[in-house]
Amino acid sequence: MPNGLFDDDEVVNAGQGTEVTPTAPLAARMRPATLDDFVGQEALVGPLSHLRKCIETDRLTSLLFWGPPGCGKSTLARVIAGATSAVFEDYSAVTSGVAEIRKVIDSARSRIRRGIKTVLFIDEIHRWNKSQQDALLPHVEDGTVILIGATTENPLFELNGALLSRMRLFRFEPLTEEELRKVLEHARDDKERGLGALNVHLDEPAMRYLCGMAAGDARRALNALEAAALAVEPVDGIRNINIADAEEAAQQRAPRYDREGDEHYNTISAFIKSIRGSDPDAGLYWLAVMLNAGEDPRFIARRLVILASEDVGNADPMALVLANAAVQAVLFVGLPEARLILSQCVCYLAAAAKSNACTVAINRAEQEVATNGVGTVPGPLRDPRSVLGKAVASKAPYLYPHDFPGHYVQQQYLPKGVQSVPFYEPTSEGAEARIAARMAARKQADDGSAP
Repeated sequence: MPNGLFDDDEVVNAGQGTEVTPTAPLAARMRPATLDDFVGQEALVGPLSHLRKCIETDRLTSLLFWGPPGCGKSTLARVIAGATSAVFEDYSAVTSGVAEIRKVIDSARSRIRRGIKTVLFIDEIHRWNKSQQDALLPHVEDGTVILIGATTENPLFELNGALLSRMRLFRFEPLTEEELRKVLEHARDDKERGLGALNVHLDEPAMRYLCGMAAGDARRALNALEAAALAVEPVDGIRNINIADAEEAAQQRAPRYDREGDEHYNTISAFIKSIRGSDPDAGLYWLAVMLNAGEDPRFIARRLVILASEDVGNADPMALVLANAAVQAVLFVGLPEARLILSQCVCYLAAAAKSNACTVAINRAEQEVATNGVGTVPGPLRDPRSVLGKAVASKAPYLYPHDFPGHYVQQQYLPKGVQSVPFYEPTSEGAEARIAARMAARKQADDGSAP
């Protein structure tokens, strides 16, 4: 890019990110400078992604990056700084206000007249109030600046709708343990920016621990690795980091839990069985174990939805509603606050009335089909538009239940020859007791009026 396009102060910012000194923390030193070095978020910046093409061709629109800490939002913004021909202005909503941004806008206007774009990056953009966000709106709308915002909070609640509608929203996910391993290995081996000059050796249990305790946060994992590397004394020129060193550096003990080993399955089994057994304290304990080990909260939430139907069922129909709401809330909020949502769900499900009648019912129905095959649809239930449906409609008309008292009428719904009914036998627990009474009353009426 010819320097004649920019003023001297602009040449420093254009196409560059924030300068990182050799004394900066390891997480800052290891920030990737190009998309090829960027780890994670494959769906967003993979080789075939639309966002990557926009970055590589320098055809950006205003963007909003939403995701948990340490997943690459600010890093990607700085990668964009290195890829764009625009002047890149980097601000934090924590320390900057409208006055600083007005100066940026004034400078951006003067650049536009010279055919130069300005990219304005605002980290923690949710920290700005409504009036501060409103001050940005006209300048984003008329293209004075291309805005890139980063937030850890749900933008649907924290950003003005008008501003949000003018930005493309990208959801960042926590890094996987495999991705964190790649980040740590690169930092360990890199001799220019990383710890390569220290001859660090990280044993496998320590590596697994750091990847697990970071819970998808690369910054957290790198900070712990750097602390351990600087604390361990070299032996024969090598700094050997074991799991005890990693625990000390992270100030957190490693639980007896391996997300790929037996303890993973033992712990989730204990969790489910504790809630099934109506012990909220035990359920909360095993929940805490899993969260402390870095278990994916989405995995926990999904298991709670299954339990709500399998073990609570119609004894408390609200259990499934609450569990499903918990899944949505966990996805919206993320950790660490998602622990509160999971806690509420665990307490409710553990204390709820229990019934596995629906679980038994579908098992019986599936067994009937597997044993005796699929029966013929009774005539009155056939689609009246079908050939057979028209043929039987006059002989055995369908009785519309809403035309009868109590919105119920006896007629044949099952194929002939089905042996193992009833499939569903409601218990006397909770709300299911009312279902049982209603079904019993209907059966009594059917027995009394059956032809």
